[in-house]
Amino acid sequence: MALYAGEIERHAAQITHRDAFLPGLPAAFDGFRVAQLSDIHLDEFTEPYFLRDAVADINHLAPDAVVLTGDYVTHEVGTRQFAIGAAWQCADILKTLRCRQVYAILGNHDLMVSGQEVTQAFTSNGIPMLINSNLPLERDGARVWLAGLDDPVCGRPDPDAAIPASIRHLPHEPIMLLCHAPDYANQLLIHPVGQAVALILSGHTHGGQIRMPFLPPVYLPDLGKIYIQGWFRVGAMQLYVNRGLGSVGLPFRFDCPPEITLFTFRASPGSA
Repeated sequence: MALYAGEIERHAAQITHRDAFLPGLPAAFDGFRVAQLSDIHLDEFTEPYFLRDAVADINHLAPDAVVLTGDYVTHEVGTRQFAIGAAWQCADILKTLRCRQVYAILGNHDLMVSGQEVTQAFTSNGIPMLINSNLPLERDGARVWLAGLDDPVCGRPDPDAAIPASIRHLPHEPIMLLCHAPDYANQLLIHPVGQAVALILSGHTHGGQIRMPFLPPVYLPDLGKIYIQGWFRVGAMQLYVNRGLGSVGLPFRFDCPPEITLFTFRASPGSA
């Protein structure tokens, strides 16, 4: 079992295809494809070759945009300096993504290593880091908003900065939010942002990572105990929790393979 979990399933990344129905999606974005990669955890338990394979898979998919939803490195076994070096190696590999639109947020492990160093590694390699900020994705004169929050576990998420009132509820300009920890969606429910966001993309949980039959996951992190993997409806928001690429704690995955997700945007019924 250890051989299977540590060497076979841990390296058997699945490409999951999902249609994302967004209210108010403009016609120009119908069919727009977004790839999500999360929780890489280079280099303690995730080998560089495995990340290169994931990048090759995404390049083969040829998405219109790629979003990276945190936890690129880990500081558990090695030194912090080793983890900082891994952040630069991770960004150097990710810059080989052929997609012209690649955006990232931080996870709790990145902040435990050094949010400043991880951010510098990514921005120096041409990958913008969305920390309580937003930007428009534009296509044929139409627009979808992409926002990113600071990590809710170790950072200071600011929904008002990420999604100011000026971009909320604009006709045919839906908002996609990147938020590493999925359970933070419940806190957004009591915030005005919760009525403005169409889709949240998260990671953090690894889907449970080790899921023995008939038993709950061996371990789930803070703010990752309610929404563990897959699709959820949280009030007016849709939430997707990606299982991630890497592992932490133990270099094992069981009944919970790594995941690359490819979303295809679709207009909801009644959208123009």
